[in-house]
Amino acid sequence: MVCKCKATIVNLLAVQACNIFRLPENYQMKYYLYHILSWLQLFYGAEDYNGRIIGYVLAKMEEESNKCHGHITSLVVLRTHRKLGLATKTTWRH
Repeated sequence: MVCKCKATIVNLLAVQACNIFRLPENYQMKYYLYHILSWLQLFYGAEDYNGRIIGYVLAKMEEESNKCHGHITSLVVLRTHRKLGLATKTTWRH
């Protein structure tokens, strides 16, 4: 079983570890902190039944535009939990 959770400063190291193992671009911790402080409502983690972070979605709103829009900065699901439809679940949205 996998559940969605709000990413917090407490689990940022686990989020960063997901990124390091799966993506070629690796963000510094200050980048995650900037996102969590600026767009907390758009930063979600996915946990397995043991509470281990197995994925995340990091999004942001564009502030330099007259129109309200945003984009996904990073989306990661560990290989062990892929092909379960996790990245497309409507539960990511609030």
